[in-house]
Amino acid sequence: MSEVTNAPSDPNKTLSIVALVLAFVASLIGAILGIVAYTKSKKAGYKNGLALAAIIIGFVIFVIQIISFVVLVVIGVGAVNSMCDGLDAGQYETTTGQSVTCP
Repeated sequence: MSEVTNAPSDPNKTLSIVALVLAFVASLIGAILGIVAYTKSKKAGYKNGLALAAIIIGFVIFVIQIISFVVLVVIGVGAVNSMCDGLDAGQYETTTGQSVTCP
């Protein structure tokens, strides 16, 4: 009877899974952990597709978050500027009680 032995698995598989999950929740941290897992796996002689996926997904989501933030800031500045149309420079109070400074 021949005995079947399992090939050793990548010791960084768990870190790769954590990196992949974090890539969706905390994109930059997930991408960085993916790089760590990928580098360690490569040094150990393994290919690590999960770590590579974490790197790609983490950086793509991070870029999307940066673009979204910039768009929201531009929209916010535009909204404040539209509130100041026709008003002199100074500080005004909105109907919601917030203070707006017009240039």
